[in-house]
Amino acid sequence: MTTPQATDTSRLARRRFLQKLGLLSAATVSSGYTLIEVSAKAQAADDSQPTAQAVTAKKRWGLLIDTSKCSSGCDACVRGCNAEHGIDSSGDDTTRAQWIRKVDLEDNLTGKESSVPVMCQHCDSAPCVDVCPTGASFKRADGIVLVNKHTCIGCRYCMMACPYKARSFIHEVLTDQKPSAPRGKGTVESCTLCVHRIDRGETEANLQPACAVACTDEAHSAILFGDLNDPQSPIRTKIDEIGATQVRADLALNTGVRYHGL
Repeated sequence: MTTPQATDTSRLARRRFLQKLGLLSAATVSSGYTLIEVSAKAQAADDSQPTAQAVTAKKRWGLLIDTSKCSSGCDACVRGCNAEHGIDSSGDDTTRAQWIRKVDLEDNLTGKESSVPVMCQHCDSAPCVDVCPTGASFKRADGIVLVNKHTCIGCRYCMMACPYKARSFIHEVLTDQKPSAPRGKGTVESCTLCVHRIDRGETEANLQPACAVACTDEAHSAILFGDLNDPQSPIRTKIDEIGATQVRADLALNTGVRYHGL
């Protein structure tokens, strides 16, 4: 029978072992802080929020993006996401974090042009989850694909596996982070569908992620968020009305992000 003291000793030994390998360095987010501490601050800051709902498979959170309403010259969704999560939009494109980016497309046959926001597609069968050696990439019961920064070792297998190029690697030490979006040098990150808003237990009317709010504020209303499992939800009603497709539907990933007008 294992005693509590033996268990604590084992955990300490494992932690020291991982520290020697450098596998715990990714947990540092800024000088003097760890992801655990930042998360704890976020929880303390949310004490005034309603009680969060349990995460279950009854809901499948997703996005509907109407490309017919999306302007090629508009990057409000990108700016909204960056502001919400404390992402610096300056710097080299090769190292700058991008949770959402605008991609301009042209149909070779018809010449039709579209401007498409691309982010993590929150796949039901997520390739990033399949290749992650530590389980850091995972999919919640409600369909949101996330990265556990405490177990991410920065191998970047998930970045190579993602057919949407939707993940970024953090190269630099970060400061002035948002408590609701802890990030860490040496780890991978991507769109979270603003999961912190969902986990605060807010009403669905206020659950729109930052990208959707910014798009609406620009009077485009091209991004709609909601429960794909609920046939009565606004997002499902809209999909039934105007139709929607998946990017790379041939991969059979059953994405949580759908597009109209491609």
